[in-house]
Amino acid sequence: VQLQASGGGLVQAGGSLRLSCAASGGAFSSYVMGWFRQAPGKEREFVAAISQNGGIRKYSDSVKGRFTISRENAKNTVYLQLNSLRLEDTAVYYCAATWGDLSISLWNRIHEYVYWGQGTQVTVSS
Repeated sequence: VQLQASGGGLVQAGGSLRLSCAASGGAFSSYVMGWFRQAPGKEREFVAAISQNGGIRKYSDSVKGRFTISRENAKNTVYLQLNSLRLEDTAVYYCAATWGDLSISLWNRIHEYVYWGQGTQVTVSS
């Protein structure tokens, strides 16, 4: 599976962005999809994940209530809506795919994800 993330950019604090991740070359609807981010000098961290049919979503505490993950299986695309952006949200955002039978308790584990996109930069300014 190849993943291509897009939609990043420069936005003022309090603003919004929508990231997209288009998948090709695999059975998109069979994967749990996740978003991670990595800020300069920090480790990559979990942001959000969504089940195969979109019925279950999981978020990190730092983004809960501000970010929304969604997917359109007909378009082989997963989205991340970023609202109420803060300076600390500045990072490279990566989409990733993992097996559909992975326990939800492991959805935040970076090493459980098999396929990764190239990342898209989100910069929040004051």
